[in-house]
Amino acid sequence: MHLPKTLGLLLWAMTLSVNAGELPVGAAQHAELGVRESAFTVNGRPAFLLGISYYGALGAPEEFIRQDLDDIGRAGFNWIRVWATWGAFGNNISAIETNGVAREPFLTKLENLVRECDRRGMIVDVTLSRENGKTGGPRLQHLEEHERAVRTLVERLRPWRNWYLDLGNERNIGDARNVPFEDLKRLREVVRQLDPQRLVTASHSSDDASFIKTFDNYLRDVRVDFIVNHRPRSSESAAQSRAATEQYFGAMKTLGITAPIHFQEPFRRGYTKGWEPSADDFLHDLRGAIEGGAAGWCFHNGAQSGGDQQPRRSFDLREKRLFDQLDPIELEVVRRVHSEIHSSQKP
Repeated sequence: MHLPKTLGLLLWAMTLSVNAGELPVGAAQHAELGVRESAFTVNGRPAFLLGISYYGALGAPEEFIRQDLDDIGRAGFNWIRVWATWGAFGNNISAIETNGVAREPFLTKLENLVRECDRRGMIVDVTLSRENGKTGGPRLQHLEEHERAVRTLVERLRPWRNWYLDLGNERNIGDARNVPFEDLKRLREVVRQLDPQRLVTASHSSDDASFIKTFDNYLRDVRVDFIVNHRPRSSESAAQSRAATEQYFGAMKTLGITAPIHFQEPFRRGYTKGWEPSADDFLHDLRGAIEGGAAGWCFHNGAQSGGDQQPRRSFDLREKRLFDQLDPIELEVVRRVHSEIHSSQKP
């Protein structure tokens, strides 16, 4: 069974009561991610994952990363999403070559980031994509290349228990991103052989009804550890998140399966034509996910559409760190999440 509303809210408060950004100098934590029924666990305790997009981390100077991680932790976020195959704005920072082998110095930088996040008690989403990017050439377009990439990441990052693998970003889209279910099943088997306890998912992008139709494929055939849908982005999205979460649980109940629901990439500013989400929209979306019983949610951010696409936010961290690129509305979200975390802990 999935977590009821009240328990979901309690887990949210419990998880965020430990602020990774406020570690004493020299102190170290470690984080082992797991799943228990419809919840994530961190070090064996149920935990709600409250995250933030940090896609272009492998292109950021070390000082930017340190400062951003400090701010991320202080705000109450406990996970980040980083792409292992990222190339944007003429800058290829992928940790994986197009044929799946290691690409240095970026794989070492990913390893160092995972290690640093582990020290801070943070979780890391490591995402692969077959997308035919503007830089770096077509990526992992064949199963053998994709399998090689999975092996490269799992073997290199195996010592750390604070990360999970997204086998293919928006893998259902019918372009170069597409990863057939048959390929996903093989890739999942490879991870299980190399690292049996490693959590794995494969992100989807569609309307809710279409996503629900794939549950049997994801949960029974591929056997992902949790499900992810990048829901439609519109002014109605936030008001729908609770109902969507409940619909997902209802569909899983029909199948006799229970798994966590993770909102890894919701709407963001600078993307949807004619609509810029407000701080209230983000927080409404988060609250709906929590009340519906979801296991995690991400404060998504990325490049502005049009022109030079500034601010680029997490999509390009070479010249400015993330928290220096967030606009006033996004900074308000950060401040209000922090406020809600502390108010939720009051008796």
